[in-house]
Amino acid sequence: MAAQAQTIEVPTDAELLQAQADLWRHSLCYLTSMGLRCAVELEIPTTIHHLGGVASLPNLMSALSLPSVKMPFLGRLMRVLVTSGVFAADDSGSESGEELYRLTPLSRVLLHGVVADEHHSQKYLVLAVTSPHYTEASLGLADWFKKDTVPPVTSPFEDRYGVPLLDEKAALLDKELDDVVNKGLAAHDNLGIATILRECGDIFNGVESLTDCGGGDGTTARALVKAYPHLKCTVLDLPKVIEKAPPHDVINYVAGDLFHTVPSSQAVMLKLVLHFWSDEDCVKILAQCLKAIPSRQEGGKVIIIEIVVEPSLGPIMFEAQLLMDMLMMVNTRGGQRDEKHWRQLFMQAGFTDYKIVKKLGARSVIEVYA
Repeated sequence: MAAQAQTIEVPTDAELLQAQADLWRHSLCYLTSMGLRCAVELEIPTTIHHLGGVASLPNLMSALSLPSVKMPFLGRLMRVLVTSGVFAADDSGSESGEELYRLTPLSRVLLHGVVADEHHSQKYLVLAVTSPHYTEASLGLADWFKKDTVPPVTSPFEDRYGVPLLDEKAALLDKELDDVVNKGLAAHDNLGIATILRECGDIFNGVESLTDCGGGDGTTARALVKAYPHLKCTVLDLPKVIEKAPPHDVINYVAGDLFHTVPSSQAVMLKLVLHFWSDEDCVKILAQCLKAIPSRQEGGKVIIIEIVVEPSLGPIMFEAQLLMDMLMMVNTRGGQRDEKHWRQLFMQAGFTDYKIVKKLGARSVIEVYA
């Protein structure tokens, strides 16, 4: 006897048409990402900036030295990027009625080669996350889910290429990719340092010494000692990173591994570090940080700047957090965590208390105490 077919709830005509549009949008949204990558590769944001912050389509074509036959296609690309908020457009300032393209806050952070205080170009972040290696790793998600593995579970990226994304061996996989990823990470980590100091500067009040774990070339540390000249700042990072760091009269650079030792100081900072690591590795890192600081009564604390996943931030911020979590899942063994998850890690590492000091958009600042 044939199995009875399952019945389904038939959508209304309006629901069906909306579902079709949503399906197109979700299935094709990668084209917005590729359009953004194209704009970054062509240097469209920087070109608009050099044209005085506003440009018509013919202005762009000429400044970019693109073949005239491609002008209609560039217009179609710009239409998508305007709709998605990368650029703004209007015809109010054009005598000929031509649409004029302007920068938005989003495209301003993509300006490259423009020197300005507090500006850290996100060009390489875009190039990294839209690279063929990242996209190919995500295309293998279904096969990755089906594969039964013994813990620790490797990421789809590591499963596909045989090397962790941020491992020193990644340079052997693709030197250009490794360079783009490292530049993208540095830009991502350094964006908003001044905002942190303005919005959360009181977390550094009374702190005499601080170790910035995974502090890279010391960009954050230099901003800290400029704002707090009394602060004795140490930057801990891998030897290959420290050897390229610019010398500084005040900052002490230490080459090492935060899994094994963290230089002693009153405060330890982990800025966008833990999301790359599994829960087990995070507990190991936090345990080393605990050894490095004095008691809460003596001013000891760990300052963590990370995403705390929270729907109450609103749909756009929440979606950004979840997409960042997917990025970590596909390319690393880490992820983004909600407050309950963070609390479990802190307690497992031996800490006794914590507080979320401030929300900075999709990120938060957390103080953790021994």
